[in-house]
Amino acid sequence: MKRVGFLLKVKQDQIPEYKKHHEAVWPEMQAALRRTGWHNYTLFLREDGLIFGYFEAAESFQASLDGMSREEINLKWQEFMGPYFEALNGARPDQTMIELEEYFHLD
Repeated sequence: MKRVGFLLKVKQDQIPEYKKHHEAVWPEMQAALRRTGWHNYTLFLREDGLIFGYFEAAESFQASLDGMSREEINLKWQEFMGPYFEALNGARPDQTMIELEEYFHLD
């Protein structure tokens, strides 16, 4: 198991609507995340739109992303959520996640 932290940025004026969609994440999307090794997945949001995401990967961040890239529902979710994010430059949100280095952990 690998602990993964990542950053994304939501447009500040879109935060309420973005959060509303996460109150009812599609069941098919949730199942795909579980299937591809995303465990204990949690999102944190700062008031300026900065998102810190955390999950425990079965293998690695890249393996989890690769698994999701093969899930049809993920493409639909990424296209649906794309307009809420800043600085995508034509990419999907899941292609712009910035992985953070884990340098300390306390059990």
